[in-house]
Amino acid sequence: MNPSQIALKLWNKLWKNYIYRVNYAQIYQQMIVTAGGTVANDHIAFRSLRLNVDTSQGTKNLGIDYLGKIAEALGYHAASEYTFPDQKLYARHYQHPEQDALDLPKLFISELIVEQLPDAIAQLIYQTVNSVKLADVETLVERIKLADTELEAEQLTEELQLIYTRPWNAPFKSVVETVNPVSQYGAWVLLHGYAVNHFTGYINRQNTPLYPDIETTVKGLTDRSVPMKAEIEGDLKSGLRQTATQAVQEGVTVIDDTSKQEVSIPWTYAYYEIAERALVEVTPGEKVLFQGFKGANAQQLFEMTRK
Repeated sequence: MNPSQIALKLWNKLWKNYIYRVNYAQIYQQMIVTAGGTVANDHIAFRSLRLNVDTSQGTKNLGIDYLGKIAEALGYHAASEYTFPDQKLYARHYQHPEQDALDLPKLFISELIVEQLPDAIAQLIYQTVNSVKLADVETLVERIKLADTELEAEQLTEELQLIYTRPWNAPFKSVVETVNPVSQYGAWVLLHGYAVNHFTGYINRQNTPLYPDIETTVKGLTDRSVPMKAEIEGDLKSGLRQTATQAVQEGVTVIDDTSKQEVSIPWTYAYYEIAERALVEVTPGEKVLFQGFKGANAQQLFEMTRK
């Protein structure tokens, strides 16, 4: 049982949970399958915080340093990095050497650079996540390397999927409302932790003449009453075009400041993205399929979860 097979199991479990919460992805899946096409994911996006906290396992960083170790244990490698100064964000995308052979999605992992926020906001974030209980990543990495049976792989997958939840206590309502105007990304992470931010339908793999490109796919979703982003980001000359549904809203748990009890309030969760890739010239006369991401595109898509 190699790491790539565990990765496939893990992403499949996260996908099932995600489409339960994001019904727009279910509509897309049904639309493509009904048309005789294939549903494949171009990439999965995760959010995090670049912030050091003291835990029972010592000082840990809650950002890419944490999530990246799992990605690498599953056979992924860092391919490119991206900076978003206005939003105080940094991101890295990971690819798998068996990406094409096994239909393994790329991973887009971003982090909020908390120390660049105003001190008062950074303190609110730190005080909220200080209750964090992280998985023992080092032990999990070793177990991934040694797993050689289906049962071990299943047990590992069950444990790994728990990483992609919120590993700290529910935030106070006032904290979320104070952080949100400064960093909607930060407020989102306080509420949802490492939950999947979005999956991405891969236009190039749809394999159906009814939806040959991103425009026809958007129209198909719009015709099915799926609310879509107004614009398509990027162009084929750049190698990547992207758009997304609007983010779904769901009830999230926060602590009421007066009663100190858990209450539910509506907040944005996730959207479903679709992406179309194209050939780009790398040397005169030589073209390859663009595999990276475009910072300007991503910057616009980050805003899809604004409350």
